[in-house]
Amino acid sequence: MTSAASAPGPGPAVLDDLAGHLRATRLPLPVEGAEEGRRDVAAALTQLADHVAPRLASLDAPLLVVVGGSTGAGKSTIVNALVGRPVTRAGAIRPTTRRPILLHNPEDTAWFQGGRILPGMARVTAAAAGTDREVGRTPDRGPDPVPAEGDVPATSLVLLADPAIPRGLALLDAPDIDSVSAGNRELARQLLRAADLWLFVTTANRYADAVPWEVLRTAAARDVTVAVVMNRIPPRPGVAEELAEDLRALLAKDGLGEADLFLIEESDIDDDGMLDERAVAQIGTFFARLADDAAGRGAIARRTLGGAVAGLAGSARNVAGHVEDQERELERRAADVDAAFADARERIDTVIGDGSLLRGEVLARWQDVVGTGDFIRGLQGAVGRVRDRIAGALRGEPAPVAAAEDALESGLVHVVVDETARAAERADAAWRSSASGRALIGGDDLSRVPESFREEAAAAVRAWQGDVLELVRREGADRRTKARVLSLGVNAVGVAVMVVVFASTAFIPTGLEVGAGATTAVVGQKLLETIFGEDAVRRLARIARSSLASRLDLLVASRAEPFRARLDVLDGATSAAELRSDAVALDALAAEVRA
Repeated sequence: MTSAASAPGPGPAVLDDLAGHLRATRLPLPVEGAEEGRRDVAAALTQLADHVAPRLASLDAPLLVVVGGSTGAGKSTIVNALVGRPVTRAGAIRPTTRRPILLHNPEDTAWFQGGRILPGMARVTAAAAGTDREVGRTPDRGPDPVPAEGDVPATSLVLLADPAIPRGLALLDAPDIDSVSAGNRELARQLLRAADLWLFVTTANRYADAVPWEVLRTAAARDVTVAVVMNRIPPRPGVAEELAEDLRALLAKDGLGEADLFLIEESDIDDDGMLDERAVAQIGTFFARLADDAAGRGAIARRTLGGAVAGLAGSARNVAGHVEDQERELERRAADVDAAFADARERIDTVIGDGSLLRGEVLARWQDVVGTGDFIRGLQGAVGRVRDRIAGALRGEPAPVAAAEDALESGLVHVVVDETARAAERADAAWRSSASGRALIGGDDLSRVPESFREEAAAAVRAWQGDVLELVRREGADRRTKARVLSLGVNAVGVAVMVVVFASTAFIPTGLEVGAGATTAVVGQKLLETIFGEDAVRRLARIARSSLASRLDLLVASRAEPFRARLDVLDGATSAAELRSDAVALDALAAEVRA
């Protein structure tokens, strides 16, 4: 089998792009509309595979007429009457269509044996005697059971070649659109989306029901070619005309005024369940004219295809909106994390800069380095002698220096661990207050501080202390300064730099009346000034503060990482912009197909 008509222009590439983007679309968060978005994605992919892509690739393929309608409307009975013998089951028990049946002319068999349309359904070929066999599989062992409510939809399609079907047409008997089986309802809609033409069957007493009109409005919105059959009209004078007038008005109101309308009066059926073929003569004539009119069939195929492509453009835009909802929700959850850990970072900076760390154990250990508390108190009246006094106090005293370093480390680690733990609790609580946040957390406890974090914090602080000591060595590289540094000890000078950093994010005040913490810092500052000079001290403090800030940024960020790692659920997924670009290309393709 070859196609006499090829797809127009870049159409296949447009459809391939859309299919790839839809398959890569993810809507994992339980936000409003997400479930609808997932259904839109599935429906669009199904229509692409079942109808749009195969029809675009083979515009001259037989026209697929799907016979659909409400429960008990008589679809199967009408199909049997058109063929002239019982080929589908009809009865009072619903649903009666377990597996959809596709009837076609024997010369058109090649068009339907493969996966050109409805590729997700296995093919079962039916012989003239009524026995059937599945292509490539073992023969069927008997009739299908009547499905119970809630059964999954059929996954196979019965192919029946019959010369009563004109060449160039195929009839597909679909399940009820309002079937008691949820699976069959969805299958009915799937098959209708695969149609080139809908033969929609309703009855005289149910033509205004809500479900049929929901489906018909969908057809109108997608510019699907529809023919309507009103069945079981009471055989009384004037009734058919009155009902037809009312139905035509309803069709026109919903944009289907051009639909062909066929009327079938209520009549008896024979022992084989067959309707008199004269009842469907008008429908048969309609199909015969289509079979003889290749241009007419092509026009119907193109119109429905153009509408389907335009419908896919709308679906792409709808899905793009759902993707944006997901992206915005992730941004809100990211903002929860940013706010919690930014606040923690600010609190840590506040403690570092306000002198809070220069109290208690840190103050005592620093006093051990420079001398007694009396020494510090005596500075106020002996500033001129500070250099000699400090040098004498520090020379040859490594143990107090190490203790001061440890105290500074311990104090800073305590602050970092405490504040980041508080931030994790805030972020965790914020996420648990929303459905999307709870979905991101799952069953984990993100508020808990890992046992390893305290050691990570301690290692970061020790690394910063190492940065400070290296800074002191570089700053004291010239001969004169180096001698001063070595005379006091690199570690002692480094501790003095750390003390200055912890005193103020600006700089140490010049007055000595600001309290023990500031006085402690003044001692460190004066020591550094006697070694390096005032400008160098300011530079040392600035560099040391920047180094500490960088390490603290990384440390706090590492604690936020368990939250941020949950925010990558859309990484690599299709973006809203990609889907909107697809929609523009599909609009252009729809216009090209219709032209």
